[in-house]
Amino acid sequence: MEAVVFNGGNLTLKYETNYPVPKVVEDTDVIVKVHYAGICGTDLHIIKGEFPARKDYPVAMGHEFSGVVTEVGKAASANFKVGQKVVVDPNSACNRCDFCRTGNYHYCLTAGINNTIGIWRDGGWAEYVRCPDTNVYALPDEITTEQGGLCEPYSCVAHGFDRAAPLQIGKKILVVGAGIIGNLWVAALHHQGHREVTVSEMNQSRLDIVKKLNTGFRLISPDVLAKEDKLYDIIVDCTGVGKVMEINFNYLNHGGKYVLFGCCPPTHTATINPFDIYNKEITVVGIKINPYTFPKAVGWLRAMGERYLNYENLGIKTYKLSEYEKALDDMRAGSIAKALFKVVK
Repeated sequence: MEAVVFNGGNLTLKYETNYPVPKVVEDTDVIVKVHYAGICGTDLHIIKGEFPARKDYPVAMGHEFSGVVTEVGKAASANFKVGQKVVVDPNSACNRCDFCRTGNYHYCLTAGINNTIGIWRDGGWAEYVRCPDTNVYALPDEITTEQGGLCEPYSCVAHGFDRAAPLQIGKKILVVGAGIIGNLWVAALHHQGHREVTVSEMNQSRLDIVKKLNTGFRLISPDVLAKEDKLYDIIVDCTGVGKVMEINFNYLNHGGKYVLFGCCPPTHTATINPFDIYNKEITVVGIKINPYTFPKAVGWLRAMGERYLNYENLGIKTYKLSEYEKALDDMRAGSIAKALFKVVK
C-alpha cells in the first residue's frame, strides 16, 4: 500500500508504494481505510528531531485521521461494522499507573503521548491503519470524513477549553498565531459566543486566511500589538515559540490566564517576571494532548458544521500521499494554515 514513512534513525521521510498492509492481529483490532490524514506541527518537530518518536524501525506517520472500517476483530465487532465512518484518537492509557487510574493518561510515562499511533506505531499517512477498538470513535451520519479529519486537533482544543475554564463571554481574549490551531481556536471561540477577540500573526497571508472565517475579530500584527496600551484577560498562545511567550506575557491583565497551547521544542526557554505572577495573580495553563475529549470534539464537529469546518476558510489544502514534500514545503512557508492528505481515491 501507499504510505509516507519516517525512518527516525536517519531523520528521513519517504513515500513508499509497497508498505505492508495491516491485518487483524488481536480480537480488539479495527482496520481503518484512511480518508483524510492531517500534518500536525508536532510532525514537523519530529521530522527535525525536536520531538520524541520511534527510532528503532520505520513508522508510517500521521496521528490525525478519519476513515471507514474495512475489517474488525471478533471482540471489536460488537461496536464497529465494516463500512462505518470513524475517527481515531491516537492516544491511550496504560490503565495501570496512578496517572491513568485517576483519568490523567496524558501524564502516563508509558502510554499517552508515549504510545501515540502515528508516532510510535503506524498511523494515518497510509492507506490502512490497524487500531485498537478503544481508540476508535464512530462518526454521526451528518459528519463527513473530511470534517472528521479535524477531530483530533479539535479534541486538543477542547482540552484547552476545559483547562482554561471558565472562558466567560465578554472577556478580552488574544489568540497568538494564526496557523491551523489558532484558526480552530478562533472558530471555536466565535461559535461559543465570544466577540472580544484579537488575533495576532506576523504572516499577512495567514491573517488573510483568518478573514475568510468571517468572525469580525480584530486581526493585527505583533508590531501593532507591541505599540498598543492594551491588556487581555486570556491569551491563547498557538505559536510554539518560547520567545513569543516571553513577550506576550506582558499583555496580561490582572487575574489573567496565559494558555500555552503551541508545542514548543524542549530547547526553547522564556523569561517571565515572578513578581507579575504574584502581583497580577496570573495563571499559566499548559495544554497537553487530549485526555478523554474525543467525544466532546465529535460533538463540536456536529454542532459547528460547514460554517466553521470548511477547509478553504480554515486555510486547509489537501494533497496526495505522493505529494508529501510539496505539502510540507507549503506548511513551512506559511502559504497555508494546514495540509491534509486526501488518501481516499
